[in-house]
Amino acid sequence: MNKFIVAGITALTLSISTTAMAKTKVGMITTLSGGGSSLGIDVRDGFKLALSLSDNKDVELLIEDDGRKPAKAVQIADKFIQKEKVDILTGIIFSNLAMAVIPSAVKKDVFYISPNAGPSALAGKGCHKNSFNVAWQNDNLHEAMGNYANDAGHKKTFILAPNYPAGKDALMGYKRFFKGDVAGEIYTKLGQKDYAVEIAKIKASGADSVFFFLPGGMGIAFMKQYSQSGSKIPVMGPAFSFDQGILKAVGEAALGVKNSSQWNKDLDNEANKTFVAAFQKEYKRLPSLYASQGYDAANLILSALKKSPTSDKDAFRKALKAADFASPRGNFKFGNNNFPIQDIYVREVVKEGDILTNKIIKKAFTDHQDAYAKDCAL
Repeated sequence: MNKFIVAGITALTLSISTTAMAKTKVGMITTLSGGGSSLGIDVRDGFKLALSLSDNKDVELLIEDDGRKPAKAVQIADKFIQKEKVDILTGIIFSNLAMAVIPSAVKKDVFYISPNAGPSALAGKGCHKNSFNVAWQNDNLHEAMGNYANDAGHKKTFILAPNYPAGKDALMGYKRFFKGDVAGEIYTKLGQKDYAVEIAKIKASGADSVFFFLPGGMGIAFMKQYSQSGSKIPVMGPAFSFDQGILKAVGEAALGVKNSSQWNKDLDNEANKTFVAAFQKEYKRLPSLYASQGYDAANLILSALKKSPTSDKDAFRKALKAADFASPRGNFKFGNNNFPIQDIYVREVVKEGDILTNKIIKKAFTDHQDAYAKDCAL
């Protein structure tokens, strides 16, 4: 055979082989140190578990800690995109970091898969074809608690949250569905640990209930101080303040508290049973809401890669939109704005043996979509 033909065939074979072996690069930017680190750790662990269970050979995962600092998150994103040439970004926990990173990244034709932060600015007019969220839009779980407060007979709620995008979305979401009066509304400092002033205002307000969104260490500090204050006004919140990792630190002060979530370990479906058992086996702890979201983010990516490589942007985007994977939460689909349409539940903090955990007591919403989707042009 002509040596030039042989050389050409060899080069073509090598090219095809190299293409076939090319891995999809995923850059995870998440909070692994300082305040809120437990959230990022759970997202990371859930994501890695999904890769492990799939016997993944297609995804190369790069992970860096943002330290909950927007400037650092931007720096990491730039490195991942420009130097590492990642195909997909994921992992951000806090909405102020999400707003610093996501709009710029998706405009560079990089896909972003959110396992947590879902600011309203990215769900409405700021939606983008390359941005997908597997968790929720920030308002959603708070809307569920506003709806539950009506059912529980609460007429006058005192509400508080941190002064950042997710905090503002939280209180807006609660008020969107709550039909009673607001006894007081406070935006606290992000990362605040002393709530003596806020608790005094709550006790003096005449409120018949308290709704708060204080994720991570903020919620732990608030609940401990609230319990020590002797206040008997019942508290409610989203899962973020009463999830598995939080409860261990809060202790029995959280018993009986109602909170909202799109997932819980007692949801009766095969995907959830597999996830909960595998997570406990791998990490020797119960999974949290955040772990379930990291798990779903990875499985969404893997499901899309079965249909198309990321190099075919349109086909991969279509595969992501199809959400062809089994989620531990049960039914899952994307709305027009690439945010979930899903069921949301009310949970109660209970004690199982020596362990504080949550059980589902009712469904708050069925196939719930966020309020901003109507403004998205996708």
